[in-house]
Formats: sequence, C-alpha cells, structure tokens
Amino acid sequence: MPTRRLRLLSANIQAGASTRGYRDYLTRSWSHILPAGNKRNALDQIATLAREHDIVGLQEADPGSLRSGFTNQTHYLAERAGFPYWSHQTNRRVGTVASSANGLLSRLPPVRVEDHPLPGRVKGRGLLLARFGPGKAGLVVAIAHLSLGAQSRRLQLECIAEQLADAPHAVLMGDFNCEPTRPELQVLFRKTLLQPPTRPLPTFPAWRPQRAIDYLLVTPTLHLHALDALPAAQSDHLALSATLDVPEHALAAECAP
Repeated sequence: MPTRRLRLLSANIQAGASTRGYRDYLTRSWSHILPAGNKRNALDQIATLAREHDIVGLQEADPGSLRSGFTNQTHYLAERAGFPYWSHQTNRRVGTVASSANGLLSRLPPVRVEDHPLPGRVKGRGLLLARFGPGKAGLVVAIAHLSLGAQSRRLQLECIAEQLADAPHAVLMGDFNCEPTRPELQVLFRKTLLQPPTRPLPTFPAWRPQRAIDYLLVTPTLHLHALDALPAAQSDHLALSATLDVPEHALAAECAP
C-alpha cells in the first residue's frame, strides 16, 4: 500500500511563558497575565522547531489578549514557520487579560476543521479536529488539552471517542494531564481504533521530565517510525515530535507529493 511520510508535532507552549522550575509558578506568575518575559523570542524558538514538521498541534496558545500583546500566537507561528494553513480554537478567556486556545498548523490543506467544546466541571476545554482526505476514509488529526480532574477527563474522553469512533486513520495528540494507564483513557481504546502508546515519553516537568502526560495516539494503519520529546522554548512541557507513514488514499488528491 503506497504511503506518505509525515512529521507531526504536539506542543503545549504555555503561551510563550518561561518556567524553569517549580518556583517560577510563584515568582514568575506575573508572566501569565502580562506581556513580558521575552515571549516573542520563545515563539520564534517554537517556530524554528515547528518548521521541521508537516502538521503541528498546539495547546495553551494565546489567541490574542493582554499577556500576548494581543497577538494571535497560532497565526504568528504559522507565518514565522511558513505554514499555509492554520486554525485555532479559543477555549478559555479571562476578560482581556489572558486567553487560551488549541491551535493547528498544517502544510496540507484540510478538507474541514471542526471545533468541539468539551464538558467538564469548569468550562474551557475543547477538541480541535482537522479532516484530510476523502470522507470517513480520510486522515483525522485531533488536538486536545484535557482537564486536571479525573471525572472531567472521563466526560471529555467520552466525547472525543464519539468523534473518532468511525475513523480508520486517526491521530489524537495533546496534553492529557494524566498518564496513559489511567482508567479514564480506556474509553478511547474501547470505542475507537486508537492504540495505547507503546513507549510513553516523560514530558513534564520540562526541566526534569518524570510524567508522561503529553502523548500522541494513532490507529494501527498509521505506522509510527520515531517519537522524540523536545524542548518547546521554556514551556513547562516538552513537545512531542513524531514521524508517521500515512496511507496515500487517506489524504486528499491535492495533498499528494
């Protein structure tokens, strides 16, 4: 079966803020609400990393508020890294001070991009879903940032499972805020073709990775060649870079090399 090799990146960019240790959550808390801390330089570093990939999923990208200098960070990264297609999903706003979004950067033209709010005790989580290729047989790339609480994550994963239940060629990537062995993840593996990660990589905290809470799940038709955890500037999460072989028929004709 003819395949096309793609490089994917999933990165929680912490809105360009710098966190180099647990103390920074207190001593640098101002950087989460003020447009300071050299965030533009951090974004440029992330753009350099993103440039080496075909599809990028972002979490905690600011869509334009005080803390980002009213810059849509997904758009900024698309321009700096040379991605012709981009989209974002604003999930949480704190007035005009801070906002958070999932983001998509792509070198392939999506057939459709969908915005699915996710349930939870506290509003502000979502699933950004991009479809490439023909109908249900096309590649689906989903980006999510789940809640801290197990009960909310369970509800969110049930909704994600419904969206991906009939997808033979699917990728789900993002910040899951839990290890892949947690019981709430089982709904994905029961109701979709997504497989548990065979080699979870610790991604948090970035300065001393101990917990595998960011991962990239794929269906069996997508062959995972390589998976690496890489710094995303000074974010508190490492990014995940993956190399996949995708069946040609799962991509739209105009996406073929």
